[in-house]
Amino acid sequence: MVKVEFLGPINKEPIEVDIKSLNELSTILKNDEALSKWLENCAVAVNDTMVISKDISLEDGDRVSLLPPVCGG
Repeated sequence: MVKVEFLGPINKEPIEVDIKSLNELSTILKNDEALSKWLENCAVAVNDTMVISKDISLEDGDRVSLLPPVCGG
């Protein structure tokens, strides 16, 4: 299982999913209306390392974090 965290203003509890890639996760999250609006703007980290591509393989125990843009001073 892969743990998925939703940080900042997304305000959703973490979930655990049985997936093998970020592409699979993207497909799952697009079906959630509340999350779909965040997906295009979020940065993504896998095990605390920022990633750019969805072609990242995931393994059991990995952690994916969705980081929405925020502003502050």
